[in-house]
Formats: sequence, C-alpha cells, structure tokens
Amino acid sequence: MPRKVWNYIMEKLENEGACHFSLLDPDPIKMTTDTVVEIAELAEKAGTDAIMIGGSTIFGMIDDAVDSITRAVDIPTILFPGNISGVSGKADAMFFMSLLNSTNPYWIVGAQALAAAGVKMAEIETIPMAYLMVAPGKTAAWVGDAKVFPRDKPKLALMYALAAELMGFKLVYLEAGSGADGGGVPSEFISTVSQFADIPVITGGGFNTAEDVIRGVEAGASIIVQGTYLEKHVVKDQGKGLEKIVSALKRAGKKRI
Repeated sequence: MPRKVWNYIMEKLENEGACHFSLLDPDPIKMTTDTVVEIAELAEKAGTDAIMIGGSTIFGMIDDAVDSITRAVDIPTILFPGNISGVSGKADAMFFMSLLNSTNPYWIVGAQALAAAGVKMAEIETIPMAYLMVAPGKTAAWVGDAKVFPRDKPKLALMYALAAELMGFKLVYLEAGSGADGGGVPSEFISTVSQFADIPVITGGGFNTAEDVIRGVEAGASIIVQGTYLEKHVVKDQGKGLEKIVSALKRAGKKRI
C-alpha cells in the first residue's frame, strides 16, 4: 500500500484516466463488521481503486471496523467522515471535507475545527475536499443542512467549485445523495465543473449501472463512487456485477488519456 494516498490517486488518474472508489458505511445497525470487510475484499477483487469509509449517520466508534477493513485490503482506505464520529486513525488517509453549500457553519468549518487536533496528532494523511450537494441530496443533505443545487443549475455548482479551487481544496465532490435516483449527478453538472475547474471532480450518489459510470466519466468525472450498489449486490453476486462496472469505467477512462 502506497505511503502517500494523494500521490497514488494522481498516478492512477494519469495512467488510467479515471478511478472507481467503493464507499462502505460501517454502521452496526446496517451490517456487521464481517460483512463490511467481505464487501471491501470483494470490491478490491473486482478492481476498485480505493475503499472510502464513512456515512451520514454512523453510530458509535468506528476504529475497529476501519482497522479491520484496512488490514483486509491492499488498496488505500480513505475516511469519508459525515461528522467527528467518523474520524479514526486506522485508515490510510482522510478526505478532510467541507460541505460548502451548507447553511450551517458547523458543517463548513465547525466540525472540522473540533476534529483537527485529533487528526493532526493521529498523523493521518489528509486530502482537502470540497463537498457539494446536488438535489435530491437525500440523507446527507438533510443531516448537513445543505441548500442543494437544483438539478438544472450547474453554474451554481461551478461557482462553488471555483471558490474551492482558489481556497486550496484538492478535490471537489459532487454528491446527489446515497441511493439517489436518475443516474446520480446530472452530466451537465459534471461537465460544467470539470471543464472550468482545475481540480479533479469526484461524483457519487445514484451511479448504479455500467452506463451510469460511463456517462459520469465521459462527462468529465475523475472518480466515480459507488456505495448503495455495493450494499445491495456485491455479496449476493460475489462482486461479478461490480467487476463489469469497474471494467466499463476503466475503458472509458483510457479513452481520456
């Protein structure tokens, strides 16, 4: 496993054009740690490039789950914390996120300030990321008090993405919400932001098919994230469907190089 996850991501994008990340939510109400680890192992086997760990409503401490996942896979594990309860020193890196279109300062910088000392002392690699919510937003938007961008207003997202770039964020995440219908973030959002912003675009929420991820990559996304799909299908089919999706993403990514 590479020491610098950011370098790993950049090398992947340079050599392959696009990445696939798997998002796992180690919420004990949803599934056991053993099941989460099994999904991570199957996702790695299917070709995913990294395991993101987090969620909007995580209950309790997640150290044990993060440690178990990190030990089980060779690809990077990256924290995707929905709050300070999602912080752990057991992962390889952490997306240090700010929900920029929240109406509540807590989600923009308050939670980050509360967690900063612990993150610093843990010496975990941090990757600054702007998090932008697009309608419908689902649970993440509700929890984060987000003023979601209407699906026909991509320029609003671009304004925030450019501000994020100028403030020094390394990535911008366009999120439609876990389990969002309609194939995730609209292509026009992805293409508008990726065309004018000089930082990579991650997108997730509602990307459930090979066609969805191909559309996202062709629109300009550097990284496609799948979470709900993994929870519903990966154990049942032992990752065969995910393998086809990742392969389709990689083919689309290669065309961009």
